[in-house]
Amino acid sequence: MKFIQYDSLGSTNVEAAKLAQSGETPPFWVRADVQTAGRGRRGRDWVSPKGNFYGSACYAYDGSPQDAAKLSFVAAIAVADALSAYTLTTQPKLKWPNDVLMDGRKIAGLLLEAQQGRVIIGIGVNLVSHPPEGNVQPTHLLEHLAPEALNTDEPEFTGADGFLAILAAKFDAAFRKHKAYGFSATRADWLARAGGILGPVTVRLPEEEFMGQATDLLESGALRIALADGTVRDVHAGDVYFGTGS
Repeated sequence: MKFIQYDSLGSTNVEAAKLAQSGETPPFWVRADVQTAGRGRRGRDWVSPKGNFYGSACYAYDGSPQDAAKLSFVAAIAVADALSAYTLTTQPKLKWPNDVLMDGRKIAGLLLEAQQGRVIIGIGVNLVSHPPEGNVQPTHLLEHLAPEALNTDEPEFTGADGFLAILAAKFDAAFRKHKAYGFSATRADWLARAGGILGPVTVRLPEEEFMGQATDLLESGALRIALADGTVRDVHAGDVYFGTGS
C-alpha cells in the first residue's frame, strides 16, 4: 500500500483523482496535515485544522455507480474499527448512511466519488479537535480515550500518521471482504456496529421532510421507512435523525 502525504492540500479527494489520472496505480492513500477546501456530503464544507485526520483512499473498482455507493458502508466500518483499536471510554457507533458517532456525537465524515475504473473515498476524522457545531453535534477522539491510554511511556495515540496506518489496514480488510462476499456481509458487519436502526426517524431531503419508523437496511443500501399512513418509502440519500427528536 502506498501512502502519499502533504503538509497542505485543498482536498485530498481532488489530489487523489489527479494522481490517478496522471498514472498513479491504485490502491493508494493521500493524506494532508491541513485541507483548505475540504468537502463533506451534499457540498458541505469540512473544517480541516491541523491535528485531525484528512485522507482519501483510491482503489480500482469497476462496479456500477449504485454498487460503488455501497462502499460508503465499508468505509464507515473501517473508521469504526480503526477507532476501536484505541482504549476508549465508549465504543463508536454507525448511523445511516455513513456517519460515525461516539456518545451520539459525530466524529467522522465520508465522501465517496466513483470514477471510471476506480473509486475515491475521502475520510475526515476529528482526532484532537472538533468544530463548535454541525448538523449532528461533533466530538473528537481525545475526548473518548481512556486515561490509561494517554498516561503511559508509549501512548497509544500518535497522531494522524499513526491513525492512517490503522485505518488503511482496516479499510483494506473490509474492502476485500466486500468484494469477496458482497453487500450481505458488509450489511451484517455494519448493522453489528450500528447504534440502533429500527424505530422512529425524521428524514430531511432537499425538497421535503417526513417522519416514520425505520424498519430495515435493504440490500440496496437504502433505509426503509414506514409512514403513519401505511405507505413505505425507501430512502437512498438524505439526512436521517433517529429518535423522536431531530
